[in-house]
Amino acid sequence: MQAKKMSFAAAVASSAGNLLNPPTLTGGVGTTSTACYIVLTRLRVTNKTAAPVDMSAFIGATAGSAAGTEFLWTATPIAAYDNKEWFGDRRLDSSQFLTGLASAATSLVIEGDYEIGIA
Repeated sequence: MQAKKMSFAAAVASSAGNLLNPPTLTGGVGTTSTACYIVLTRLRVTNKTAAPVDMSAFIGATAGSAAGTEFLWTATPIAAYDNKEWFGDRRLDSSQFLTGLASAATSLVIEGDYEIGIA
């Protein structure tokens, strides 16, 4: 079975919040419950305001922003009405969350593409 390509978009809050997390599969007959994984392939953060706003992204616990879990754009200023983009391959297992933190609430929007598969 081939991985399913999907997209997401979310506002970035001024306190660390969950942006993306793989689902788990439960139920059904004759199957085993299992977890899914996500492979991030593209992320873009856009500042929709007239002032620069800092962005940080983390991979770890739910709503986490602990030291050592920094993933991308650690306190990176996003210029007014501008964006930053990342391309790569980063796997998230069902216990991992992509979280984000902005220096000003509701100023940044993050969107991305990913593939989802069954672990």
